Amino acid sequence: MSGGERTSEPLLRALNRMRSQIRDPEVLVKAIASGKQRGTTPEWRRAEIRYVDLKAGTHLQITTYDATQAFTANHPVGDLEALDALLDVPFGRWTVTALVDGIETETTIEAKTPHTALVTTATKAAAVAGDAESGEPVVDRSHDQPKERLLPEDDAVFIALGLSDKDGRLKPSRQAKYRQVEEFLRQLSAAIDDAWAAKKLRRPTAEEPLRIVDLGCGNGYLTFAAQRYLTEVRGLPVVVTGVDVKEQSARHNTKVAEKLGVHAEFVVGTIDGVQLEQAPDVVLALHACDTATDDALAHAIAWEAPLVLAAPCCHHDIAAQLRRTPTPSPYAMITRHGILRERFADTMTDAVRASLLRLSGYKVDVVQFVESQHTPRNTLLRAVRTGGPVKGGSVKKEYDELIAAWAIKPKLGELLGL
Repeated sequence: MSGGERTSEPLLRALNRMRSQIRDPEVLVKAIASGKQRGTTPEWRRAEIRYVDLKAGTHLQITTYDATQAFTANHPVGDLEALDALLDVPFGRWTVTALVDGIETETTIEAKTPHTALVTTATKAAAVAGDAESGEPVVDRSHDQPKERLLPEDDAVFIALGLSDKDGRLKPSRQAKYRQVEEFLRQLSAAIDDAWAAKKLRRPTAEEPLRIVDLGCGNGYLTFAAQRYLTEVRGLPVVVTGVDVKEQSARHNTKVAEKLGVHAEFVVGTIDGVQLEQAPDVVLALHACDTATDDALAHAIAWEAPLVLAAPCCHHDIAAQLRRTPTPSPYAMITRHGILRERFADTMTDAVRASLLRLSGYKVDVVQFVESQHTPRNTLLRAVRTGGPVKGGSVKKEYDELIAAWAIKPKLGELLGL
């Protein structure tokens, strides 16, 4: 896209102009809202708007997201009550893609305050596809569109990693991994946008790229996919570092990086012993086993990393402690059966981690980032640093009461001295 000038104008004026585009099915391609205005707590984390053609006619489809799930509702054309309610939500950023004189135009509205906004407009060099008979540009409103892929199956990164064959066809045995990578990229992209909107993450430059470290990177599926998506699709300067205990993984990943021609470094070592020359902006810890996730979170907190995404793996430590200690009344039925005790240990472990992140100055969301049929380890801790450690208060009181009642000693709590 070619960019236009960035201007400052009253927020209400910018939203009203955007509303006129959204209300027209022949103009709107899609609209996305995310982030929040300073000092506000929006009802929704994100919202997406587009038109769809249903049996009952064209409808305005609005999908809103809270911390854990999505809600989709379809509204008849002309019924703007739901749209107006959404425009009242104090989102920090709106991005609207629309057809203007046959050219796809993207307008971004950044709400600096509840009253002023920065507005940026960019246009594509060519018009979108047109109607077969008239040749006029049209908006695709098909209801059953294939889900837009952030990185296509035939992308060079998936061929290099062995998820797709040399012809770019996804291997049947790697479909679950591909979905996992795809959904992780969606979470990462949205988290970066939210952190920018909240002014908690710096915008990278060529001189100061976004520094991402992947702790326990394994064969680098998520490391390379994140680097590829952020640089090639979103155009961000990014440097990634992968850390793994296996020297074989480092050698393999270094060869892949050379093959792809990307700026990436891979370090051999344990997560608890990792040392970096520069503190990272984003810390990833995807499926680090048991207390290795705690080591990763402790490092992220020590680095004061602005953004942390962690998908824990097994939870043996708390599970073992629950087997050794008496269950407080009246919760014996929760731990009486092994399978329930193990599932409860998973929930307990991640609840404790979320609480400790909050005590360390982070805003935390706990979400499902991929369907359970693709992987049972599908919980994602998404944390944005908002300030310094919390001293006392209800969060600390709840944490102290929880670990005292269950007589547990969380590894992350020990690492943080809490």
